[in-house]
Amino acid sequence: MKKPYILAIDDDLSVLRAVDRDLKTRFAPNYRILAVDSPVKALGAVRQLTARGDRVALFLADQRMPHMSGTEFLQEASALQPEARRVLLTAYADSAAAIDAINRVKLHHYLMKPWEPPEQHLYPVLADQLEDWQAGNRESFDGAYIIGTRWAPETHRLKDFLAKSQVPYRWLEPDDTSDLRVQAALGGRTAAMPVVIFPDGSVLERPGLSEVAAKLGLATVPSRRFYDVIVVGAGPAGLACALYCSTEGLKTVLVEREAAGGQAGLSSRIENYLGFPSGLSGADLARRGVAQVRRFGTEVLAPADAVELLVEGEYRIVKLSNGQELAAHSVVIAAGVQWRRLDVPGMDRLTGAGVYYGAAITESSSCKDEDVYIVGGANSAGQAAVHFSEVARSVRMIVRGDSLSKSMSHYLVERIGTIPSISVVPNSEVVEVFGGDRLERITVRHHDTKSDETMPAAALFVFIGAEPHTEWLDGVVCRDGKGFLQTGTSLLSNGKRPAGWNLDRDPYLLETSVPGVFAVGDVRDGAVRRVANSVGEGSIVLYFVRQYMRNR
Repeated sequence: MKKPYILAIDDDLSVLRAVDRDLKTRFAPNYRILAVDSPVKALGAVRQLTARGDRVALFLADQRMPHMSGTEFLQEASALQPEARRVLLTAYADSAAAIDAINRVKLHHYLMKPWEPPEQHLYPVLADQLEDWQAGNRESFDGAYIIGTRWAPETHRLKDFLAKSQVPYRWLEPDDTSDLRVQAALGGRTAAMPVVIFPDGSVLERPGLSEVAAKLGLATVPSRRFYDVIVVGAGPAGLACALYCSTEGLKTVLVEREAAGGQAGLSSRIENYLGFPSGLSGADLARRGVAQVRRFGTEVLAPADAVELLVEGEYRIVKLSNGQELAAHSVVIAAGVQWRRLDVPGMDRLTGAGVYYGAAITESSSCKDEDVYIVGGANSAGQAAVHFSEVARSVRMIVRGDSLSKSMSHYLVERIGTIPSISVVPNSEVVEVFGGDRLERITVRHHDTKSDETMPAAALFVFIGAEPHTEWLDGVVCRDGKGFLQTGTSLLSNGKRPAGWNLDRDPYLLETSVPGVFAVGDVRDGAVRRVANSVGEGSIVLYFVRQYMRNR
């Protein structure tokens, strides 16, 4: 397998020599280093590499160069190698140029000169960028194959699961027999669709997610029965909680019914998360988070669905759908939310067959050159619209309000306004969907004109409201009228503690009506539904867990 390239460009020869030296010292074992002293020469080299089929993993370009700036170079070079990570070398005075590059060429990072010592200022940044590149780019595909019709809900479920689990896969229609590995695995026989073909050549026909997880080696059975902390839910809040608990030496297990990342894990781009000026994808956030918690010893069970919570004296017991039981001193519920169902005729029948809840990343490749409809006007819907605009012919956002500004971040409203293929349909809602074995048409009601409009549609993505997954806690933990978990002072009624509370103190800030059981993130009543808030609550809940464990 040929090693990919790292291409560095700087017209200052002394700087270029230093860059070349440092890159070779750290990255030469896995990458070929190419240092060029002019952007014109570098573009010629990129054209040659592209023509030969070579891959460039990362561009490292100086901003101040004669005849062509670093941003201008990256703009041209990324058209030839669109998957390459783009890093700009800047002087302190060039910070405005770096911000401009983020907007113009989707810059991934910028570095200030000088970067000495490289062990602190250069290598960690570039290693991080290269890891992101490796996660999505392979010279020879060695992942799984999913064979199944686009319009089968079972196919969508498998694609969604593998995408959330960060497992590389390729999806093929049943009549696509072009791949030799697929032909060899099936051996010419007719299989029950959908089919999953694994890297070792084994085949599962119409498998359940637990079968796929077992085959991939994902852990669904705990290694021990008792832990210090059980964290239910591996979205940003759950990952942050598991990380901080594990770093403090607590035996921690993370239970996730699907795959790590939660709703944020499928976000195409999160651009307002502190510390990432170029933004990052939900998949990147989830992958980094899972790697980080495992590094510090957190045990991750996924998919593993929590179905019951029992309180036995000082122990808290979580039962899983596979019959396993986990016991701990403390439990943190970080189960997040799911998209609210759109209750109109035809929706249930066509879900997974052209109608999807979330799933922007999973289905985007299927929507090339099609007209896409998005229901919802909050940030998740806006991020999906921007993502789809890169592949779809058109994107129409159907929103109940009279504008996006009431429910969407300002930066995202402005971004959508600059993309001509995105149109916003205000004061409207979908009232019916139609189709046989797939979505074919939708009817939209326009409240301002009091008229209905029926139009052809191949894909409808729903991003409305949020419903917590807390039914399994009913009768054990206090919930509000919408199912969100009540914590802290919201449990006090006229100064009185909740029924059954047996401690001589009020519930802690993030503590539920059961002592030692906490709730963080979107599942909590009154939570601010932002990734940063979820991470913050997941981080600080450790303080209350420790307080509870000391004083129980």
